[in-house]
Amino acid sequence: MNKQTFLKWSTIMFSVLLLSSCEHSQHQQPRDERLDWWREARFGLFIHWGLYAIPAGEWGDDTHHSEWIRHTAQIPQEVYNQFVEQFNPEQFDAREWVNLAKEAGMKYIIITSKHHDGFSLFDSKYTEFDIMATPFGRDVLKELAEACADAGIKLGWYYSIMDWHHPDYLPRRPWESDRPTEDADFDRYVFYMKSQLTELLSNYGDIAVLWFDGEWEPTWNHNYGKDLYQFVRRLQPHIIVNNRVDVFRNGMAGLSNDERNVGDFGTPEQEVPAEGLTGVDWETCLTMNDHWGYNKHDGNWKSTKDLLRLLADIASKGGNFLLNVGPTSEGLFPRESVNRLKEIGQWMRVNGEAIYGTQGGPLTHLPWGRSTHKVLDDKTRLYLHVFEWPDDGKLVISRLYNEVDKAFLLADPERTALSITRQEDDWIIELPAQAPDTINTVVVMDLVGKADTDTPPDISADFDMFIDELTISLNSDREDVEIYYTLDGTDPGTASFEYDDEITLEDSAVLRAGCFRDGRLVSVIAERIFTKVEPRPALPLTTAKPGLDFSYYQGDWDALPGFEALQLVEQGISSNIELTPWPNQEYFGLVISGYIRIPKTAVHEFSTLSDDGSQLFIADQLIVDNDGLHGPALQTGVIALAEGFHPIRVTFFNKTGGQELRVQYRTTGQVRQRIPDRLLYKNNR
Repeated sequence: MNKQTFLKWSTIMFSVLLLSSCEHSQHQQPRDERLDWWREARFGLFIHWGLYAIPAGEWGDDTHHSEWIRHTAQIPQEVYNQFVEQFNPEQFDAREWVNLAKEAGMKYIIITSKHHDGFSLFDSKYTEFDIMATPFGRDVLKELAEACADAGIKLGWYYSIMDWHHPDYLPRRPWESDRPTEDADFDRYVFYMKSQLTELLSNYGDIAVLWFDGEWEPTWNHNYGKDLYQFVRRLQPHIIVNNRVDVFRNGMAGLSNDERNVGDFGTPEQEVPAEGLTGVDWETCLTMNDHWGYNKHDGNWKSTKDLLRLLADIASKGGNFLLNVGPTSEGLFPRESVNRLKEIGQWMRVNGEAIYGTQGGPLTHLPWGRSTHKVLDDKTRLYLHVFEWPDDGKLVISRLYNEVDKAFLLADPERTALSITRQEDDWIIELPAQAPDTINTVVVMDLVGKADTDTPPDISADFDMFIDELTISLNSDREDVEIYYTLDGTDPGTASFEYDDEITLEDSAVLRAGCFRDGRLVSVIAERIFTKVEPRPALPLTTAKPGLDFSYYQGDWDALPGFEALQLVEQGISSNIELTPWPNQEYFGLVISGYIRIPKTAVHEFSTLSDDGSQLFIADQLIVDNDGLHGPALQTGVIALAEGFHPIRVTFFNKTGGQELRVQYRTTGQVRQRIPDRLLYKNNR
């Protein structure tokens, strides 16, 4: 289809579909209702499959490539396009894939409908760079959708915002000299993307998830993300959408770092948050070996033991686990992946109750394993995931204050009661000499009422430093407890201050607080140090004018260099501390400097979101250190500033991949926001 035909046909069809989608928008489900099945599922299959399965990670002498091979091997487009003629996965069987996922205990599948290379794994009327142009010539997604519907498995699409093939996508790869950009129109690319998404959400039945990726390049922004989120929600009102539709993801940690972010759940990649994330929906996506797409040389497979314990760890922190498989160019799951899926399924058939529909905790930092739980009417069912079987057969559950109805092994079909006794604040369960499962044996405890652990009170305040006075609140959602606290760093007791209302500090303090019941401490003691400070004085600047000075450098660094020793490439004036399109999208650094005018004496929090590294200075004081080679990462720092002008300087470098630099601030009672241009100045000398 030529471009003129495409534009004429697609404009008509897109308008009809958009009008139809608007009719559905009146019936959009509340977020919690849309996420009910996903929170119940807890375990899903990720599939990365496309043309990159043909080279299988190898290009020349380098065997470390994968789904990014067109970029990492710097393959010209006309060379990469030749894989289309070679893609013929004759052994692909959608029902076999779905059955393997179901056998493993997975409740949903996410597959790459289009990855960064731009190849569409489905029949699209908007491109010839799709599955129908291959010798295979079958719509893989159609067959998967039918197989999932028959098996009762939810299905979702991964869709890359970034596209290395489409002529209107910007920016190009830095090494691409054969693809001019003069006629490229990014808004026209967004139109193309919406057209494909309309196909994906109109031609394949109910789609449960849209899993976006590739949002980090500077052409994509919050307005695009918000609009796209609303667009797909109109097409399928029940759908859930990950946070990568927007631009505020905090690097591989995957959690949104801006209140404006749209999207329904966070997406940690190749990592598990160190602590539970109360009130946050998130899903860890993780590979079985070291690559997402198939790499025939990658034999670094995680063991079934590792994967099952990761599943329990993620569930214990309230998250979902999206485990990846990269099929071969023949259409087969690698043998190692199949073996692990089957072994995981064996464990899930016995112990799935301890994963599905559970909530994280409530017990944390357990020396022998993890815990999950469910609330059942007037009791709590606690699942203890025992990784390390006690040598003496005594499982110690510390600082659990509930009465216990019963304890038993989940693997025991008779659910025979285990002997359980109380020793002060601990429960002791007598276990068999041998673990029924050496990877993870689940012990169940049925508790009376809501789980009551040693959770300390929450100490809430805007900042840890203040100028005149500071308001602090103490909170606990535990029942029948009183909160006592001290301000001198000593342990609280019932003779200490009893918390009744907000605390107002006028001097520095070390606040320690605990929950008490019937005169006994029944929590860990929480501590927070608050410091009264003098604000940094302002400068008597009288010759300021709007704008900031910037200096631009080029180089290859893994951390911020000493810019003063480098050769300057370009300098000029910027209206704010942010990136603008530079001639070179990679291997460069910036120094942006000037003055910030503080309207009112107060404590301020500054933050940098940068990819790669940055540092922010007020005068010569380092406030935010975000240095190093990393993806988009957020760091914050706090300083007290007097009303008036203060020197501000940001240093930044980018090596390869996406580039991002945003500086925001807030003060007491405010949300984080971009520093307004009207508060930034340069010295007019």
